[in-house]
Amino acid sequence: MRKKLSLPATAATVAVFLATGSAAGAAPDGPSVAAARYAAPVPLTGGLVGPLHVSAGRDGSVTVSESFAGRLTRVDSEGNKKVLYESPDWSVAGNDRRDGRTYFLESQGAGPHPAELAGHVRIIDDDGRQRTLGDFAALETEENSDGDTRYGFRDLPAGCEAELPVNMPAGYRGEVDSHPYGIAVTEETIYVADAGANSVVSVDTRSGETRTVAVLPPRPYKITTAAAASNGLPDCVVGTTYDFEAVPTDVAVGPDGWLYITSLPGGPEDPALGARGAIFKVDPDDDEVKLVADEIMTPTGLALNKDGDLYVASLFGEGVLRIDPHSGDQTVVLGAGFAADVDLRGDSLYATVNALPGPDGKPDGQVMQLNLRDG
Repeated sequence: MRKKLSLPATAATVAVFLATGSAAGAAPDGPSVAAARYAAPVPLTGGLVGPLHVSAGRDGSVTVSESFAGRLTRVDSEGNKKVLYESPDWSVAGNDRRDGRTYFLESQGAGPHPAELAGHVRIIDDDGRQRTLGDFAALETEENSDGDTRYGFRDLPAGCEAELPVNMPAGYRGEVDSHPYGIAVTEETIYVADAGANSVVSVDTRSGETRTVAVLPPRPYKITTAAAASNGLPDCVVGTTYDFEAVPTDVAVGPDGWLYITSLPGGPEDPALGARGAIFKVDPDDDEVKLVADEIMTPTGLALNKDGDLYVASLFGEGVLRIDPHSGDQTVVLGAGFAADVDLRGDSLYATVNALPGPDGKPDGQVMQLNLRDG
């Protein structure tokens, strides 16, 4: 895994960042983002340890994946917490609820000291019975979903490759890796954004059979003088294009039946290269992939309303954004630091914020509730 240099970091590197909670500096200037006016959001609860994922229930409760603690927590409408599941040996990621069941992802193998890859969907029934479905590591090991995809520099000038740092190849193919991260559950299918495999995977809710639905295309970046200098790269790469891995972080089913996926670009795990995140949509029937919006700062969570408006948690940006799916225009609906995930239930928006602790601060992640009718 190519983790030694910030510029060509692979999907696994970004997944490691998401799993370990590295803090980052303030975001640089990016696309103009307007602000919507709503009543002040209401804090539902605090003191959470790395709340990277949230799902909302009909009863006003939310389910939070406290990813840094390997814990799944239910928070009722009064802010009271109940631990549903805890296993420090596993990374607990995206969760969803349907028909009285709670679904969430857990995996192993991502981190600074990788273990053997493992990952599945765990289901907790309303009577407390637990079971698992799917085997993401087996699927990725067998297929290496992006193994035919080339990442790296395009058309380097003659002799430039020899000037690259020794730990930086001019190009490489996707490697075997898996980190199931975002989840969306329908009646027959569970859709998963695999941040290690750079793919969207489906799991049959009856048989547990897994299938690669789509692989996200590389994200091109034209290297500037400043980017080259800050990454210790030779002058000959300035002006060339580098194809980064597109790292899926969340998946949601839109009102049009397409799957919508937020994506981080591989590379520096801070905003040093600007707002390079994107949203794709995938036709689950024929695996067609289209770019919906880009120039988004670190999009890590996604929800859609019935009109198809996109609500995005921008981890290193200004908070939760509303993005017009047609124009790509961005509006801040909830200003907050380290917004990791978002969900909608009726007119209420729920978001996990302060999800990454500061350099010297103890974890104090929060769930915020915003009434969208006030906008």
